[in-house]
Amino acid sequence: MTNLKQAKWLLILAAMLLSSCSTNPITGRSQLLVISEQSAIAQSSQAYQAMMGDLDKKGKISTDQKLNARVHLITDRLIDQAVNYRPETRDWAWSVRVIDDPKTVNAFCMAGGKMGIYTGLIEKMNASDDEIAAVMGHEISHALLQHSREQMSEQAVMGVGVALIGATAVSDSSRSNRETIAGLAALTLISLPHSRGAESEADQLGVELAAKAGYSPHAAVTLWEKMTEESGNKSRSDWLSTHPASPKRIEALQALEPQMNEYFRQAKRNAPPSRAWTSTASNERVIDPPGSKK
Repeated sequence: MTNLKQAKWLLILAAMLLSSCSTNPITGRSQLLVISEQSAIAQSSQAYQAMMGDLDKKGKISTDQKLNARVHLITDRLIDQAVNYRPETRDWAWSVRVIDDPKTVNAFCMAGGKMGIYTGLIEKMNASDDEIAAVMGHEISHALLQHSREQMSEQAVMGVGVALIGATAVSDSSRSNRETIAGLAALTLISLPHSRGAESEADQLGVELAAKAGYSPHAAVTLWEKMTEESGNKSRSDWLSTHPASPKRIEALQALEPQMNEYFRQAKRNAPPSRAWTSTASNERVIDPPGSKK
């Protein structure tokens, strides 16, 4: 009888999985999404606030006005491009915090646009604006492509599957378990690797966002070269642990450059007339002329 019950709930679980598969409108890939985006965003927001509150108490939120202004300018331009891909994300409560931790090389973007970048990534990599855009474009792409929601769903299915096997009915408690797991996942996903396919998707869309925002596509290559060197030195690099570099990955980014360079050139041609574009080495940024208002 036990085996029959288990088989029954496994069939229910399988039906739930099949009904929860959705096609991503940007990539065309089928994704398992049992957690609603609204729930993923709400859980991520709660986790983000808790995380930032703890870091603030420890004095780990950067108060460097120049650095914060630099990061905000870059992410604002990336968000402008992100909204072009998914207009509904205009309503996200986008935010970014610079976390003052010179030892940690990391960055992230949760579902709903909650971002963080560690000073260690900027300082250890001696990152140009273009390279910061490559990092944050990649992370924003994970949120746009719903990779975190996908991981939350996978973890929730694992938890609900265990509950279903031992249950006699699909109850409110199983749904509650699923939401609880999603909340826990929101925090743990920062340190969990995405799948190889998800990483490739974020690589491509990330460099595309950056190029359309006016940042050099080649920066994604130079960033990964720096990351690879950092890994070779066996320094602490949390971002590398969740975004493993490889020669093939760098080669794939190099192969994207011709197409992305056209987006980059077009972005410079279409720069708003109220702003002037300047370039120093691999660093592209928008400078407001004196007396102008942003």
